Amino acid sequence: MKWSVLTLVGADQPGIVAQVSQVLADADCLLGEASMMQLANNFAIMLRVRYPDTVSLYEVLTPVAQALGLHIHIDEDASDNGEQPEPDVHITVYGADRSGIVAQVSTTLAQAGLNITDLETAVSGSRDKPIYIMTIEGTAGRGVTALQQAILQLSDDIEVHLVEIETLRG
Repeated sequence: MKWSVLTLVGADQPGIVAQVSQVLADADCLLGEASMMQLANNFAIMLRVRYPDTVSLYEVLTPVAQALGLHIHIDEDASDNGEQPEPDVHITVYGADRSGIVAQVSTTLAQAGLNITDLETAVSGSRDKPIYIMTIEGTAGRGVTALQQAILQLSDDIEVHLVEIETLRG
């Protein structure tokens, strides 16, 4: 059994998740971490898949991908099967929707030691005054204080809220 990272993208329509997950199950594939979402009128799937060495993911997925108009991309999993770091910070960003806001925020946070594990964005507000919203989770490699100091360096048109994540383990 080996792991790969699968990406499927196409026009949004009912049944994409059902059909893709069914053909994978029929081929004895196990699903790992996944992100599946509608992006405007598109739908994207990013998924870790574990499957027998005798299975060709591309051959398994091609019929359903063609039927649904999906583009397939498969990469070897970069995981070393070690423990994945759990996020220890949750950051919410609000700013005027403008070119470069994601680059500015992510660069500033990366320079302060943040490893982003999840990032989602949305646009809210009105057509005349759109607001860009980012929700970020990650690990603070240099500590929360370094991130808090970095946030102070962001432009005045960006509001940032940082919360430490406390993980309870049994």
